[in-house]
Amino acid sequence: MKNLKLNLMLSLLLPTLSFGAQNDVIKIGGLGPLTGPVAIYGVSATNGSKLAFEEINKNGGILGKKVDFILLDEKGDSTEAVTAYNKLVDNDIVALVGDVTSKPTLAVAEIAADDNMPMITPTGTQFNITEAGPNVFRVCFTDPYQGVILAKLAKEKLQAKTVAVIVNNSSDYSDGVAKTFIEEAKKLGIDIVAKEGYGEGDKDFRPQLTKIAATNPDVLLIPDYYEQAALITTQARELGMKSQFIGPDGWDGVAKALDSSSYGAIEGSYFTNHYSLDDKSEKVQNFLKAYRKKYGEDPSAFSALSYDAAYLMKDAIEKAGSTEKDQIIEALKNSNFNGVTGNLTFDEKNNPIKAVTVLKIVNGKYKYDTVIQ
Repeated sequence: MKNLKLNLMLSLLLPTLSFGAQNDVIKIGGLGPLTGPVAIYGVSATNGSKLAFEEINKNGGILGKKVDFILLDEKGDSTEAVTAYNKLVDNDIVALVGDVTSKPTLAVAEIAADDNMPMITPTGTQFNITEAGPNVFRVCFTDPYQGVILAKLAKEKLQAKTVAVIVNNSSDYSDGVAKTFIEEAKKLGIDIVAKEGYGEGDKDFRPQLTKIAATNPDVLLIPDYYEQAALITTQARELGMKSQFIGPDGWDGVAKALDSSSYGAIEGSYFTNHYSLDDKSEKVQNFLKAYRKKYGEDPSAFSALSYDAAYLMKDAIEKAGSTEKDQIIEALKNSNFNGVTGNLTFDEKNNPIKAVTVLKIVNGKYKYDTVIQ
């Protein structure tokens, strides 16, 4: 009888003990392509968020509770991303830091909106991601925003009178940058002398570049990620093109895609980015020191943005004083956050209002050039 009473008491107590353990932890989900064709972006990005949450836990967590950062691999695939997100929801996350690339991010955002899940994408630049719902935010600037800034760069910094564009027709990212670049360049009085396209996976760009070279543009915009940028710039120089090359934040890492003997192809090129390793601010330098110590390499812009996204989520939950979704979302909307990638507030569409850093490539290094407001 005593054993029966004891077992009964334990059966009643155990759920309470389990619930208490749950309450000692705040679960935040993370998504990224940790394997697959775009894993280099996912690993770089999630390294930043992992570092941030490790630091946060060492410094007392959030609201006095440890953070359980549950990171899942979505392989760069939209369907995999949705499946992974649903697993995170089943794990009782209160917020999401992710996804990384735009298409999976949009797929997740549309479902997260139905769940009213507080969601910050560090690096999803496609314009309509935050239109999925009022719960969806981003730390990076958008594709169209970069297009406008690059047009201003061509006009004001490079004094360009003529420009050409070579665009990846299979990429919303590439097309989004190119479209607003062309629109803004025309407004600024720049002549668009050529526009050529290519498909995902193409390796030979000489036919398109030959047509562009015949127009002899002052500037060539290459709005794509660094692997394609490395191939296009190399082939353009082989064809004798003398144009100034410019690109968006996807160029971050272009020097790694080239042998040092080929750095001449990108020498003097400019690209927009989210921060600079040359920034002497204490916040940036502390981040660089911590990241280099943990991973043994320089952090990319993806790393810095994800690091900021993690701390921004922490800031919002603490200001909300709660893990209730509505309260976190409201706190995010009213953010005035100073991160590694600069000071950030949000507009009415939950896109960041922030400055853009312009980097110049010199001897394979990305040198701080200017900031465009």
